[in-house]
Amino acid sequence: MNNLMMCVFFTVLALPVQAGSRVLATGGATTIEGSAGGGIVPWAVINGYGSDDEWSVQAFGSRVGVDDFTLHSAGVGLSFDNRWELSYARQQFKLDTIGGQLRQDIVGVKYRLAGQLLYTSLPQISLGLQYKRHLDFELPSLVGAYSRSGVDLYLAASKVWLDAIAGRNLLLNGTIRATQANQTGLLGFGNTDQQRHQLMFEGSAALLLTHNLAVGVEFRQKPNRLAFADEQHWRDVFVAWFVNANLSVTAAYVDLGDIAGLPSQQGWYLSLEGSW
Repeated sequence: MNNLMMCVFFTVLALPVQAGSRVLATGGATTIEGSAGGGIVPWAVINGYGSDDEWSVQAFGSRVGVDDFTLHSAGVGLSFDNRWELSYARQQFKLDTIGGQLRQDIVGVKYRLAGQLLYTSLPQISLGLQYKRHLDFELPSLVGAYSRSGVDLYLAASKVWLDAIAGRNLLLNGTIRATQANQTGLLGFGNTDQQRHQLMFEGSAALLLTHNLAVGVEFRQKPNRLAFADEQHWRDVFVAWFVNANLSVTAAYVDLGDIAGLPSQQGWYLSLEGSW
């Protein structure tokens, strides 16, 4: 996490504790791209615990370490009225085996269209947009990427079923994403033959073992556009601990498949989020 993001993160944690009006864990965690959700999949939830006419501020830092790569993500978010979410994330993708690093900025916006996670029979449905800009485009261009920037558009539906399994609450989420991104944008966008968006499916399931501890799984379908190496789907198994309304910790085992021709990228994910 860079110095600016560390300052923001610890400033948020130092603010006076404010429980907010929403139930603990209903804001989810923060994904590697800065949007509220799990670790790799955005959900329909709005980050933080602000309800009607309330604001919430978040800061997060995460690390994914697999066999040949390390991804650091850090960012901040702002949400309002349990309806709007704005986010910014900076990613640093270190090529541990090959050498070097790739950086990407992501600006996101999410809007809750209908429903609520807990209180309506209709799932919470949100529309999100992520604008991504690559900061080190020379390598992606050499392997066939067409553009240094792109936009992901996604529609997510999330719902909690109370007492669903052995008296525990169950969250299910489904997300449809339209994307041009190669490896979520870390290897640029599109190729010289195809720049159009493709529709991808992403899904998550989480079981709340207690009011503040959840275990779950995620799946993220990926496009495969760069001829030099296959791009494979991502998956993880996670544990999320919502310590209180101001702090959450998420850890996961991740399987990212082959990346840039290097096979079977598996390892661990850790994320900290502060919220006020």
